[in-house]
Amino acid sequence: MKPIIVSLFALASLMMASGAWAVDMPALAKKNNCTACHAIDKKLVGPAWMEVAKKYKGVTKYTYSGKEYGLEEGLIVKVSKGGAGVWGSMPMPANVPAVSAADIKELVKFILDLAK
Repeated sequence: MKPIIVSLFALASLMMASGAWAVDMPALAKKNNCTACHAIDKKLVGPAWMEVAKKYKGVTKYTYSGKEYGLEEGLIVKVSKGGAGVWGSMPMPANVPAVSAADIKELVKFILDLAK
């Protein structure tokens, strides 16, 4: 019995070390070229999505161009219209009409869920 437990422990360790339990970038992000600027766990041109999730965890409001929105709605507007200043001087380009509103909404929900 002991060799089985040791083998299971070794397998679990290898899976964790290889990132098998890590979150993968969703297909929508790849399809819409979000991966050119963003990664889940590291800053590229834009912020890591994990950092975005942490920043907004517990936040309920988002202000864009002087107008206050609920958090999710505000981030959808930000991703749709683009902007700069929250994560540095590099602007995020507008994504509409190239990316559908439904895709943006799903991606924003995915990002916010990373903090749960």
